[in-house]
Amino acid sequence: MGQIMAIDYGKKRCGIAVTDDFQIIASGLETVETSKLLSFITKYQSENVLNEIVVGLPTDLKGNLSEIESEILKFIEEFSKINPEIPVRRLDERFTSKIASYFISQSGKNKKQRQDKGLIDKVSATLILQNYLEQKQR
Repeated sequence: MGQIMAIDYGKKRCGIAVTDDFQIIASGLETVETSKLLSFITKYQSENVLNEIVVGLPTDLKGNLSEIESEILKFIEEFSKINPEIPVRRLDERFTSKIASYFISQSGKNKKQRQDKGLIDKVSATLILQNYLEQKQR
């Protein structure tokens, strides 16, 4: 079996989380500059087996898609051209950043660490992946 990777896609950087090879546990992996995302995934794949990718679906409270969605769709198209055998799934990512910030604040990190947007992105990706794993189990 291989891993599942989740991406919290942003204009400047992306939070990345992966499962273990048995697809049981979601763990934060890295925060990567968006411009380097495809090369990061390619390098990661050279050392690991990816079975699927989950990309957050950015919507507001009314269900409207965020303006970054067009960039996400371009990324998915590019990724799928390079990796047609790896399915890309989408999952609603509403509130993941707020929940991530809350978890980080409860973890005992100092103020500077709590405001680290890269850490928030990585924890958000982990939440997206954990939610996806829970939905798969149902």
